[in-house]
Amino acid sequence: MTTLHYIFDPLCGWCYGAAPLVEAARAVPGLAVVFHGGGMLTGRNRRPITSQWRDYVMPHDRRIAELTGQPFGDAYFEGLLRDHTAVMDSEPPITAVLAAEAMAGRGLDMIHALQQAHYVQGRRIANTTVLHEVATELGLEGEAFDAHFARLSGPATHEHIDAGRHLLDRADGRGFPTFVLEDARGALTTVDIGAWLGRPAELAQKLAGCCVNSAGEQKTVVASAVSTR
Repeated sequence: MTTLHYIFDPLCGWCYGAAPLVEAARAVPGLAVVFHGGGMLTGRNRRPITSQWRDYVMPHDRRIAELTGQPFGDAYFEGLLRDHTAVMDSEPPITAVLAAEAMAGRGLDMIHALQQAHYVQGRRIANTTVLHEVATELGLEGEAFDAHFARLSGPATHEHIDAGRHLLDRADGRGFPTFVLEDARGALTTVDIGAWLGRPAELAQKLAGCCVNSAGEQKTVVASAVSTR
């Protein structure tokens, strides 16, 4: 089977912009979509929201909305981005994604739900209470989610992030998101999603042509790296 590796960060605006592409890829027959959290804002890179951060990200967010059609809510622009007590930390939401995957194979659904919570609803997705709420809204049982979250916090999440970073380096990716196709032989090809933003149906058609055909031959795909950190 052909695999599309999705290297993402839950607090990356361009990953949110690429969300429709991920959903389109998931519907391609014969294509497995696997996520890898890259930990963009973890450890020393975690940061509080400040007025300077708001001024920095807002033009990028407006550009993402223009290119992709993805909505950004007032609760995000005028709520979360003005909340100077909020902290941007990618590690807890990545752990939540791992917990959802371990529970029910719903890691990709959790990524989508967390992006909606952050960019539309303006919620603090680094907060464990919010993560519990998002999980239950997704239909996951709360106590079981909390148990998986506790088990996967710390070393297991760090190991996952390290592996994602290793794949990013191996694929010569330039940031998040990076999409990498792996064929049945294990060969990697980076996908230039910049050409497909706002065109999920067309990307799905292209990816379908990259899957192994009935003769067992691997077709080629667009090359190059993706967007920014």
